[in-house]
Amino acid sequence: MRPVAIVGIGKTAFGAFPDRDLRSLAVEAGQKCLADANVSPSQVEAFHLGNFAGPSFVGQNHLAPYVAGALGISGAPCTRFEAACASSGSAFAHAVAAVAAGIHDLVLVCGVEKMTSQSTAKVAEILAGAGDMSGEGRVGATFPALFAMIARRHMFQYGTTREHLSAVAVKNHANGAKNPQAHMRKVITMEQALAGKPISEPLTVYDCSLISDGAAAVMLAPLDRALEFTSKAVRILGVAQTSDHVALDSKEDITTFRAVRAAGEKAYKMSGLGPADIQFAELHDCFTIAEIIASEDLGFVAKGQGGPYALSGATSLTGERPINTSGGLKSKGHPVGATGVAQLCDIAMQIRGEAGDRQLARNQIGLAQNLGGSGATAVVTILGAA
Repeated sequence: MRPVAIVGIGKTAFGAFPDRDLRSLAVEAGQKCLADANVSPSQVEAFHLGNFAGPSFVGQNHLAPYVAGALGISGAPCTRFEAACASSGSAFAHAVAAVAAGIHDLVLVCGVEKMTSQSTAKVAEILAGAGDMSGEGRVGATFPALFAMIARRHMFQYGTTREHLSAVAVKNHANGAKNPQAHMRKVITMEQALAGKPISEPLTVYDCSLISDGAAAVMLAPLDRALEFTSKAVRILGVAQTSDHVALDSKEDITTFRAVRAAGEKAYKMSGLGPADIQFAELHDCFTIAEIIASEDLGFVAKGQGGPYALSGATSLTGERPINTSGGLKSKGHPVGATGVAQLCDIAMQIRGEAGDRQLARNQIGLAQNLGGSGATAVVTILGAA
């Protein structure tokens, strides 16, 4: 298996863009990535598109060639990947495998979602389709309700508090305020977070990620060809995708994501690294409790210590292991099909020294964790300087 590198990145801003359609967002990210990698559309050997629900959000099917054609890519295999909020993380994992195996040399991976064309209630209904519609869906459970149950159980088992959840929100908003591409560039206080509008107890509006539009893209190439395209290549040290049951009542313990633990173990093994080697991370904070649990499942702290870890300041920009320097899904935004690749762009920007006011000094090894549904899919990627 050949070592693989990211040789180009490209992102749109995340936000609510009533004058933009799905294709224009994906094309913007793709064109930025092609330019960053010094690659022409005719050189792209495969196009992988991560998208959760384009047919439901905007009424468009056959999305991969729909986007690729607008980018000027033709004659190459173009495939859409769907894995709920881990759709583009999955597209990336499969692209890495193709390059590592020698099937392709240049693969463009893009993630995109256009969500704000629907009402909030309709968005919640569409997103609920990533859960178990025969059980959870029949009783009206949406993802805020499911993650509220996860949070409440974590509180019961480990003593996690509302202050712990709010610490995640406050930190991610502070980081997002420094990110010019973030959806919500708004600093909040602990008092504001604790007094937020209730959504599904114990979660408030400040514990929930945003409904966003946006796209992100990365270009993959064999590491031994990276210098043909860029002097800023980022090496893929480890990547793994795993799965678990979709429904919460099928899981042995809803305070842990078994798929995240498994994907983390495989990515660590592939990279030859361990949790202590990870200098910074982008974790999938669709809800604040998800970041807390991910920090535990990935071995950053012992089980039950994710909340105190966040409250201590250890995950801030100046902490021992910064988490979600981009602002995370909470502040940067969560156009679900774009999120996985956007995390990789954010890790790459840190390694390349391009993160602006959020730039870290310890920036050579970063981890991205992308979650689908309530833990049914997980993709963990470890990146390092090439």
